[in-house]
Amino acid sequence: MADQATEPMLTVDELASKAGVTVRTVRFYSTRGLLPPPVIGPRRVGHYGPEHLSRLALIEELQHQGMTLSAIQRYLDALPDDLSAHDLAIHRALVATWAPDAAQEVSRAELERRAGRTLSDGDLRRLAAMNVVSESGAGEGFRVDVGLLRLGVALLDVPIAHETLLVARGILLEHARTAAHQLTALFRDEVWGPFTEDEDDPERVESMKALSAHMQPMVVQALVTAFQRSLKEELREAFSAEGG
Repeated sequence: MADQATEPMLTVDELASKAGVTVRTVRFYSTRGLLPPPVIGPRRVGHYGPEHLSRLALIEELQHQGMTLSAIQRYLDALPDDLSAHDLAIHRALVATWAPDAAQEVSRAELERRAGRTLSDGDLRRLAAMNVVSESGAGEGFRVDVGLLRLGVALLDVPIAHETLLVARGILLEHARTAAHQLTALFRDEVWGPFTEDEDDPERVESMKALSAHMQPMVVQALVTAFQRSLKEELREAFSAEGG
């Protein structure tokens, strides 16, 4: 875990406190294989790093989406082994966008409290460019996407110009909408259509709704994983070409 080399290590009590769960929950997830084992330090004390914290946040978000622990385990098992805490945060943030109540109205003080830091006007513009925050319609305070906030704050210190963020956002939105349109058409024709032929059967309708709710995080996982791998390959080729 590369992130753990530079980030403070946590005891199980500290990890549970930061994640907002009980120590018993942490140990239960570890027993189920949902969390990797801790690093054993002096006096046989287990220590946890940022990957454990990000994984707990992802598990919590998947539970909010209605997934069972068995389904969550299958989801996590399908993730690449080399995902960092930052990669896991991306998965969690995108899964969270399926939640209908992801955006909340908050004051600037509350936004800064949740962000864990003071936010300058420039920081707010960058967060707005990433679609994390926007000004409230009432003219006071902000609407914040709580699922994206942690990731957005982490990107504030990355040296990328505001204009570049806007262009990048446009590129991502364009291709994301195309993928969403094509996937929706595919599932509508090949899955939902045959599945709901008997629309008068309430059990089939409820089953269809459950299928849709469980399918969404899986589609997000597939898209994010494919994009991360493609981006790594593109960056590797681009820098190799420059170096050559």
